[in-house]
Amino acid sequence: MKRSRRSSISYRIAIIYFMLVFIAMAIMSVFLLDRIEKYQYSTLGSNIDKVIAESNITETLGMYDDLEDQSSVIQHMFDDSWTSGFTQEISIVSRRLEILASTNRTLMGRSASEVFDSDIIVSSLVSGEPSESTGSSGEIPVKNFCYVIKPADGGDPSGVVYVRADLSSIESFMARSRLICVRAIAVALLVTVFLSFLLARSITEPINDVTETVVRMSEGDFDIEVPVKSDDEIGRLAEMFNILREKLDETITEINGEKNKLGTILQYMADGLIATDLDGRIMHVNPAARRMLRLGKDAELEGESYDEIFGSLSDELSLANITEHSAEGGGQAVFSFGEDSVYAIRFDRFKDETGGDIGIIIIMQDITERQKLEDMQTDFVANVSHELKTPLTNIKSYTETLLDGAIDDRDTAMNFLQIVDKEADRMNRLVKDLLQLSRLDHKQEPMNMKESNIVVLVNMAIMKVELTAKQKNLTINTLYDIEGDVRAMLDRDRMEQVIMNILSNAIKYTEEGGHIDVDITEKDYEVRVSVQDTGIGIPQSALPRIFERFYRVDKARSRAMGGTGLGLAITRQIVDEHKGRIEAESQEGVGTKITVVLPSPIRKGKKGIE
Repeated sequence: MKRSRRSSISYRIAIIYFMLVFIAMAIMSVFLLDRIEKYQYSTLGSNIDKVIAESNITETLGMYDDLEDQSSVIQHMFDDSWTSGFTQEISIVSRRLEILASTNRTLMGRSASEVFDSDIIVSSLVSGEPSESTGSSGEIPVKNFCYVIKPADGGDPSGVVYVRADLSSIESFMARSRLICVRAIAVALLVTVFLSFLLARSITEPINDVTETVVRMSEGDFDIEVPVKSDDEIGRLAEMFNILREKLDETITEINGEKNKLGTILQYMADGLIATDLDGRIMHVNPAARRMLRLGKDAELEGESYDEIFGSLSDELSLANITEHSAEGGGQAVFSFGEDSVYAIRFDRFKDETGGDIGIIIIMQDITERQKLEDMQTDFVANVSHELKTPLTNIKSYTETLLDGAIDDRDTAMNFLQIVDKEADRMNRLVKDLLQLSRLDHKQEPMNMKESNIVVLVNMAIMKVELTAKQKNLTINTLYDIEGDVRAMLDRDRMEQVIMNILSNAIKYTEEGGHIDVDITEKDYEVRVSVQDTGIGIPQSALPRIFERFYRVDKARSRAMGGTGLGLAITRQIVDEHKGRIEAESQEGVGTKITVVLPSPIRKGKKGIE
């Protein structure tokens, strides 16, 4: 099995070394940069505090009774002493937050709340203690310092000394420092990756040699030996594999011969085979069993629980049932799978060379076709017997009545004879329908296929049943163009029989006063003839079976209305012979729609066209 590079030990060792170095350097860089930044800010603050303290500016200004009156004097002092010697911006702010003097003369006379951080000014004036903050002046980062001016008499602060220090140089220095750290980390990581792969390779290369050799052995190549390159654990492992190689080579050669014979037998046997151990774990399922139970040929079943896969299919297949009966010398059963498959199973225990039970073997035989044939024969005999029994019973009873003296009464005799004649006709129709179905089943019913106008054929069928429809006060609506020309390849007599059967059923099962709609359409190379009635309808549960032989939705009512129960079966057989299909839609109490779909003819000329 080919493994991805990411799953190798060398890759993981390199990743671990890489991550360790990266995390260590990242933590160290963050800590170092933080300490440098704090040092820069601390140095700046200390320097400003030192300058303010050594200049005694707060004490000097505290000697003035009114700072506002002395603003020009203070400004003159700034111009002489502070402008050239002090690189930061320094201003004097009164208690009313007015800038009285500044090394930046553009600020004189302005309100401190508009220019400076008024919060630290107010805080210093209230607390009497220095305060500081960080902010910006336009796009320039600054550090704000506020020192209180206390009057010589010890009263309330008369103002503050406000210093703004430009942090641009510190920010620039920190940016350069960060860039240096990133480059140093990148170089260190590259070196780490190189060294880690060298280290990993020195560890994994001997293991790879052993692994590659073992893989070749697992594929059946027992002529190769594992190279022994060292005396460590890996070397001792290689020696053990060389010993095992010789033993395995001998054993596997023997096993393969037996396995090939058994595998060939199981692969090509027609019956399904399932083998399971006594704990209910699947040991083997042959292709025939997989096919019978509709299991994928690639599905992994060995080792799975038997009951989870097969036990739920049938009570006869449950492990408990099979184990119980196999203890008595084996058993057999029949079960159905799905709606269309029947299987016979035989099961027994199999033993090892010491005679002990090691599992259960199940043989499955597909008897679906045999069961269907038996069911069809049984149903056919029962249905034909039932259909023949009724008219024969009537004929027998009326004949006996006539023989007993009723023949002397002419009216009664004529009535009885008419009934006998009617029952004989009924038997004759049944026999004719059975013979036609038999011929259709065996492809013995000749089909004279010609390209014909199906509109003419449907018109003729409607004309033949129109009188019967009028007797029930039914209306037959033709939704198609009765003068139209819709072509289809068909046997005229057989297709007329199909349309007549459908129309007759529609008339038979539609109450008086209803109507029947007949339509002919042509679309997508298909001709569709539909007959929709407003009759009693068919339950949805019975709809799929209406084309079965002798099937009746309401048996008592259907027989009372006449018919053999074979009409729709014959209809479907004829439509199938035309390479078409018949569809049924119905809603109980609303009506039924039967549609015959025929393929449109392929235009190759006019020969044989009627």
